[in-house]
Amino acid sequence: MSLNSYITLGHSGLRVSPFCLGGMTFGNDAGWGSSVQDSEAIISKYLGDGGNFIDTANIYTGGHSEKIIGDYFAKQGKRDRTVIATKFFCNLFAGDPNGGGAGRKAIIAQCDESLRRLQTDYIDLYYLHNWDRFTPVEETMSALDTLVQAGKVRYIGFSDAPAWKVTQAQLIANFRGWAPLIALQTEYSLMQRTGEGELVPMAQELGLGILPWSPLKMGALSGKYTRQNGEKMQGVRSGFVGQLTEKDYDIIDVLQKVATEHETDVATIALAWVQNKPGVSSTIIGARTMEHLESNLRALDVKLTVEQVAALDEVSKPVLNFPADFNRNNSPSYAHAGATVNGVPSVAVANVPKDDTKRW
Repeated sequence: MSLNSYITLGHSGLRVSPFCLGGMTFGNDAGWGSSVQDSEAIISKYLGDGGNFIDTANIYTGGHSEKIIGDYFAKQGKRDRTVIATKFFCNLFAGDPNGGGAGRKAIIAQCDESLRRLQTDYIDLYYLHNWDRFTPVEETMSALDTLVQAGKVRYIGFSDAPAWKVTQAQLIANFRGWAPLIALQTEYSLMQRTGEGELVPMAQELGLGILPWSPLKMGALSGKYTRQNGEKMQGVRSGFVGQLTEKDYDIIDVLQKVATEHETDVATIALAWVQNKPGVSSTIIGARTMEHLESNLRALDVKLTVEQVAALDEVSKPVLNFPADFNRNNSPSYAHAGATVNGVPSVAVANVPKDDTKRW
């Protein structure tokens, strides 16, 4: 596979690359991102290799990420050949209660600000960054449909929202004839699989392409942190991830083994695993340096064996909220009584009559 092996995103006709270039590291305003020059070089490398999908947000480096992307295309051109996604919700105006969130006033103002920084007439994919529990979701969806009808936005998606709220939003849009959601951003990695309980099956059922963010768990799956070297997570990383647990090290151990079998590195295997999970359309990769980008892109060339996937699945198996595991483990047997359906085997539970010619 390569960056120009394009995929239609969710239930839409929008063609995107299997890896999406994340812009959270564009700009070193917070002291840890990429310089403007390095950010532009990373964008050029990604686009030059066939990539067409860039993701950012109004809050990334205080808006500088959007500005860097806008300046790049203003100089280089070919904006219309690139799918640019950004997000709203986060407030850039201290003390202004309508400066952020998902109300109509806030959404339209945030969209106009993003369009100004991106120096474009439209946003290809516009996400709600977080669920706003203070705003009715029908107001949010109506405002987003207004932006689509005005030509300022082409497609819409949600990020970091509970499955029941995304479902509510999608059903309202369908019944009202509004623009539907086509994408769901969610944290997904070998160290964060709890979304498999509700979010993943919901997205598959409702036609949303899944875009995993932090597929390397804030660098924990980069290969830098091992049981052998005992190196600790530092700074921003430790704030998000904490310190690695024994289960985390077990995952890294199996990743190291598989990486050795493929003569590559841990991060490459971690990305290859998540990109091939059911429902995943395009994985968001964050590259602070050119070396990071080149390493990430190698994952597109990796084909994991069934045995390797099974080993990674087993060592990273999550504990899911009720009733996900209950239904997954028990429902086939209750429904199929020993028959195999869609490749899923079952067993006859104890209260299934042995002689089905007899009925009470």
